[in-house]
Amino acid sequence: MSDSLRQRVQALGLNLPSPGQPAANYINYVISQNQLFVSGQIPLMDGKPAYLGRVGESLSDDEGTQAAELAALGLLGQLSDALGDDLSRLVRTVRLGVFIASSADFKQQSAVANGASNLLVNALGDKGRHVRTAVGVSSLPAGVAVEVDGIFELRP
Repeated sequence: MSDSLRQRVQALGLNLPSPGQPAANYINYVISQNQLFVSGQIPLMDGKPAYLGRVGESLSDDEGTQAAELAALGLLGQLSDALGDDLSRLVRTVRLGVFIASSADFKQQSAVANGASNLLVNALGDKGRHVRTAVGVSSLPAGVAVEVDGIFELRP
């Protein structure tokens, strides 16, 4: 398997986005000792927010899952940028946080979050396995349905 994250994602039929500038007063990621903390990523298409609305209201479960995958693609873009696209420094994905804008009675947050989890495992193999939190919320930035963040362990 390639040590280039960009090549691994392309092998899945996807394109790794180039990280954009933060939308507010924060940075995309921080490396502290052997951990990489990546700020929340939202689903973007052509640099614009995608999958607007709430799962269980204006968006279906499947659309929520697609939004989670697209947001996770942005997370992988940040990971690639932080590592200079060299996965040999990655030890493992430690934690994935998935926030889902959903209706009050929606109970399938975990299934929607699988869109993000599956992409990490498919792109990173065992290094993509992680602990996870899937949380339903009333709204997210730019009105998107999903936001993901992550913590990764790195080699020194």
